[in-house]
Amino acid sequence: MDDPINLRKQFCMTEKSSDKTSRGVTVRVKTARGRTTSSSRWLQRQLNDPYVARAKKDGYRSRAAYKLIELDDKFGFLKAGKHVVDLGAAPGGWSQVAVARCGKDNVAGIDLLEIPPVPGAALLQMDFMDDAAPAALKALMGHADIVLSDMAPNASGQPNLDHLRILILVEAAFEFALEVLKPGGVFVAKVWQGGTENKLLERMKKHFVTVKHAKPKSSRQDSAETFVVAVGFRR
Repeated sequence: MDDPINLRKQFCMTEKSSDKTSRGVTVRVKTARGRTTSSSRWLQRQLNDPYVARAKKDGYRSRAAYKLIELDDKFGFLKAGKHVVDLGAAPGGWSQVAVARCGKDNVAGIDLLEIPPVPGAALLQMDFMDDAAPAALKALMGHADIVLSDMAPNASGQPNLDHLRILILVEAAFEFALEVLKPGGVFVAKVWQGGTENKLLERMKKHFVTVKHAKPKSSRQDSAETFVVAVGFRR
């Protein structure tokens, strides 16, 4: 399987072609030496994705920013002065949105990958599954009003395994949210379609006033991802 990071680098080298998508021109990518058919398809999809071009125009790190924007427009949880923790923050699109809507110095993010600085956000390059990570985030933020998780495992090509892996990440993010959220707080996490595992969903409903699933329009329709939005934290 092609390395996603290498694919992103290839995309960055050719991203100027994405300007053509705004003019309705389809960019076609040929399989070149050293590039597999699957990586060529990935590049072609990126180059012809209107949200990729829009993110570049609007100054966002990735198209994922629009997923958070749509979720917030629907549920209204990002508000001025709210403190936000962004799990799986790289490359920084969600942190950018959180800073814009909640204010500077109110956002802390973490990712295993390096995250270029986001003005107004405190960022850690660290594996959230590391035992020391929760304490490191608490040192940055203390208690939070909102915990966001866009974490996802590398795709294995086996849907059942991928679902299990992302469920493990969601459970870890949820346990962290229980520790740091203020009363009335919000938890948002990426999950796979089919919903959240029943026991975890029941725990969420116990600790939040409302728990709903939503799939933003900016989430690719052929993607299995959806998001769980839990509002109104109570212990």
